[in-house]
Amino acid sequence: MANETANKSKDMQYIIVGVGGQGILFTSRVLGKIAIDKGLPIVGSEVHGMAQRGGSVISHFKVGSFFGPLVSDGHADVVMAFDQKEGIRNLSFLKEGGTFLVNTNCAAMFENDHLKKYIADRKIRVCKFKGFHILDEHMEGNYLFLNVLILGAAAGLKIPGFEEDRVAAALKELAPPKHIDSNLKVFGLGIKAASA
Repeated sequence: MANETANKSKDMQYIIVGVGGQGILFTSRVLGKIAIDKGLPIVGSEVHGMAQRGGSVISHFKVGSFFGPLVSDGHADVVMAFDQKEGIRNLSFLKEGGTFLVNTNCAAMFENDHLKKYIADRKIRVCKFKGFHILDEHMEGNYLFLNVLILGAAAGLKIPGFEEDRVAAALKELAPPKHIDSNLKVFGLGIKAASA
C-alpha cells in the first residue's frame, strides 16, 4: 500500500500546446527521457492539425500509472503554452490548483474579466514570461529555442518532472551536438525568467 501511494504521488499529467514549428514534440521527448531515466512509465499522444502551416499542436503527456494517452478536461497538473491564444483555448484541461506556464506577447489578453475570474475561481497558478522578447534580446531572435526556454521556466518553477539537472542532462543527450551550448544558455534564461 505504501508503494502504491508513493507511485501515485509521482503521477503527473501535462498538456503542451502551441503552433507548428515551436518544438512542442521535442519538449515531450525531453519529458519522456526524464521519466524513463527515473524508471517511471509514460504514455502520450500528439494532435497535429495543420502543424506545418502554423496550425494548432497539442501534446498530451502522462507520467505514472495511467493507461489511456489523452488527458481529460480538468485533470492536467500543468498546461505549458508556447502560444498564449492556444494556452487560453486549452485552459479547461487544467485541474483546480494546476499550473499555467505561458509565453506571452499581449498582456491585454489576460485582462479579460471572464478569464481572470476563471483563473481565480480555480486557484490556477499562472507564470507568464515574454519568450519572444527574451530570445530577441539574447539569441538574436532565434525563436527555435522557445521550447528550451519554456523547459527552463518549468524547471525554475520547480514543476515536478522538470528537475533542473535532469532537464540539462536530457538536453545534452537529445539536442544536436552543435546546439548544446546554446540550448544550455537558453535553458538558464528560462530558469531566470520563471523567477522574474
